[in-house]
Amino acid sequence: MAAAEQVPIPAIRRLSLYLRQLEAFQGAGRQTVSSRDLGHSLGVSDAQVRKDFGYFGQFGRPGVGYRVPELTERVRGILGTDKKTSVVLVGVGNLGRALIAYRGFAKRGFELVAALDDDPGKIGVRTPGPKPLVVRPVADIASVVRSHAVRVGLLAVPAPVAQQVAQLMVDSGIRGILNFAPVMLRLNGDVSVSSVDLAVHLEQLAFQVSACGA
Repeated sequence: MAAAEQVPIPAIRRLSLYLRQLEAFQGAGRQTVSSRDLGHSLGVSDAQVRKDFGYFGQFGRPGVGYRVPELTERVRGILGTDKKTSVVLVGVGNLGRALIAYRGFAKRGFELVAALDDDPGKIGVRTPGPKPLVVRPVADIASVVRSHAVRVGLLAVPAPVAQQVAQLMVDSGIRGILNFAPVMLRLNGDVSVSSVDLAVHLEQLAFQVSACGA
C-alpha cells in the first residue's frame, strides 16, 4: 500500500466517485462488479480503475471481479468515512447556513459539532438544520477543537479575513480545511487545504458551453 503522499490527488478524487457508484450498485442488489463496468459507469478505463485501487493493495479476483459490499467497505476505510469525523464551521453567513442545513455530511460520517462567527448579531443564535447549533465566537475555536477532537474545518468567511482565520484554525489544531473563501491560503503548519470557489467553477463551465457553441 502506497504512502498517502505518494497517491495522486486525481486518484483520491476518483475513489469518492467509485464509492458513490459502488453504493448505487449495492442499493440495486448487485453483488459483484468488474473494473470495466465500474470504470464505464464513471467514464474511465478499466486499467485506470485497477491502477487507482492498486495504490491501496490487492482488490478483487481475476475472472470474478470485485465483491461490491466488501469493496464498498474497503473504500470507505481508505477515505476515512467508515468512522465519525468531527467538523467545525467558521463563518455563519448565507453559505455557512446552507452548509449547516446540508444533510449529506452526516450520511458520510461527518458531524458538524460547532459553528463560529465574529458577528455579535449571530453569536448566541441557534441555527436551523438537522442538528441545531448555538453560534459561538471565533475566539472559542481552540477549546472547541480540543473538546471535540476536531481535525477538519469548513471556512466560509469573507476573503479579506480568510487568511487570518484559517491560520487561527491551524494554530488551534485543525489539520484539514475545506475553504469556500475566494482566496488562495498560505498557511504555516502541516495542513491540507481543499478550495471550493463556486465562481471559478461557473466560469469554467461557461467557457466550455461557449466553446461548444462556437
